[in-house]
Amino acid sequence: MSTDSAENRVKEIIAEQLGIGEDEVLPDANFSSDLGADGLDLIELMMALEEEFDCEITDEDAEGLTNLASVVDYVGSRVQ
Repeated sequence: MSTDSAENRVKEIIAEQLGIGEDEVLPDANFSSDLGADGLDLIELMMALEEEFDCEITDEDAEGLTNLASVVDYVGSRVQ
């Protein structure tokens, strides 16, 4: 999967899970402070990402996934 297609798909998932427009999902927009995600939103987001990219996101890894850029980097390093 190319980086551009991964980024677009991750952006779609984030927007869908958080109920916001894709244009609001900027690379460095923090899920909690900038996009209004609460703890349950973040859990559901990680579950959706795991399902989409067929990978397991540990709790420790999830703590570092705070914005689009960090998720795209994470997915890119684990999904070939």
